[in-house]
Parts: sequence; structure tokens; C-alpha cells
Amino acid sequence: MNENVAGLTPIHRADLDPAEFIKANMRLQPVPSLPEIRLYTAHPGSGLRRLLEPEDGSHEHAAEPQPPYWAYAWAGGAVLARYVLDRPSTVAGRRVLDLGAGSGLVGAGAREVTAAEIDRNGIVALRLNAEANGVAIIIIGEDISAGPPPSVDVVLAGDVFYGQAVARRIVPFLDRCLAAGIEVLVGDPGRAWLPRRRIRLLGEYQVSDVGGNGGSAPKPSGIFAFLPSEP
Repeated sequence: MNENVAGLTPIHRADLDPAEFIKANMRLQPVPSLPEIRLYTAHPGSGLRRLLEPEDGSHEHAAEPQPPYWAYAWAGGAVLARYVLDRPSTVAGRRVLDLGAGSGLVGAGAREVTAAEIDRNGIVALRLNAEANGVAIIIIGEDISAGPPPSVDVVLAGDVFYGQAVARRIVPFLDRCLAAGIEVLVGDPGRAWLPRRRIRLLGEYQVSDVGGNGGSAPKPSGIFAFLPSEP
């Protein structure tokens, strides 16, 4: 939140606790098309660069920071959350994995979920957003795509096909999920690396991408069943 909304002085040092930075510099607000869910969301005055960069601005010997995907509501996550909220039987009584959870938007829709996220700031945002929405969440803070799937009944994968390298890593993991008897649901607005031959449309909603921060008008985004590969 900003100073006027939260009653806090905005934080400007990059070495401060990420949770305090997020609460002081981002806005906790409803997600477009999902008024039931509130997320800490970036805005033009958030100054996210301060959270991602070392205090002295030097990147020497430092790992390249992850882009702050967690700071926005992406279309694939939004349609999955909307689908789950409208059809609670999709996840009722089932163990759910939110893959590449980012802000935790999909998990907020599922209400009780295990979330996998590798970005250290994203993990902090996940906890804050879960608390804000009264959601029970277990966080796996590592890349699980190279190993076996966890013990869940359904995987919710929103916006996981935004790049070729990511898609090549995720598809085999989703195949292992199917082989283990786990249902896989994908949310995507039609990104370039969506495996169209491996999906079946279940539903569609009009949602904005990246929270509408760039003035994005709502457009169709789909919920798909991920299917086994053909022999």
C-alpha cells in the first residue's frame, strides 16, 4: 500500500524486509473480474526496482533477480481462480497444487492449496496474500518441475507457457502428473507456447492481463484440461 492508504511511510531501501516493503509500497486491492480476492499489487509508485536490486546498485557476484511476476494478476491465473470460485466442486475436498504460483491468485480461489514458487519475493507475497484472503496455504519454495509431482489430486497451472524454455520444462512435469493420476487444469490467454494439441477447452472468461496495469482491456482467456500425449 502507499502512504495515504496504509498510514505508513514508504520504504526506499532495497535491503529491507520484503514483507515490510510490500505492505508499505504496494496496494492491497480487489483483482479485476475477481472482487472476492484481494492482492498486494504493484502500481506506478511502487518502486519495485528497490526491492530487486542491491542497495548500492551493484550486480557484481549477485544472481540476476527474478522479474516481479508476483506483483501482478496475470490472465491465466485470473481465469483459473474465477473458474474455481464459480465451480467449487473442482477443488472441494481435493489436494491442490498451484504451480508457479506467483502472487497466489489461483490459490486464493482454491482456498486450501500447496503453492510452488521459486522467487524469494514471490514467496513473501504469497504468504501476505494468503493471509489477506484467509487462505490456508503450504509453500514449496523451490523448482519442482524436474522431479516427481507432490501428493496432490489436481494441479492448477496458470500462465506457465509464457516462454519456450519454461514450456519445455513444464510439459514433461505435467505429463508425470497425468501418469500419477493427477488432473491438470491450465489457465492461459493464448500465449505463444501454449501446447494447443494437448489441451481441451473447459471454459472461457473475459479478463485483463497483468492486472490491467498497462491499460489492457479484458479479452478472452481459457481454462483447459491438459491431455495425455497421443501414442
